[in-house]
Amino acid sequence: MVTTASVTELHQALTRGERVLDVREKHEFDGGHVPSAMHIPMSVVPLRIEDIKGSDSSNPMWVICESGARSWQVADYLTRQGLTVINVEGGTSAWRAIGLPLEK
Repeated sequence: MVTTASVTELHQALTRGERVLDVREKHEFDGGHVPSAMHIPMSVVPLRIEDIKGSDSSNPMWVICESGARSWQVADYLTRQGLTVINVEGGTSAWRAIGLPLEK
């Protein structure tokens, strides 16, 4: 089962040093992304599973896309791989809509 949370909850998690994975395409990511986001497009997530696991598996991996649909699919896949993940509802669109900062 995929756990979901809001962009406000993600913002709070980032202040605690938790990780976020942006699964959008490169041109979307380059247009503006959540600060400190790791970028791995959805299509290559299975090939980069070791990078996603990383050395800090004690904290959940937050997964974001533009609206929450692609990230939900990736979150479901990563959950089945044994990772603790949280899908960000509303995605980068929701992040942008409430005025949270984006990096380019």
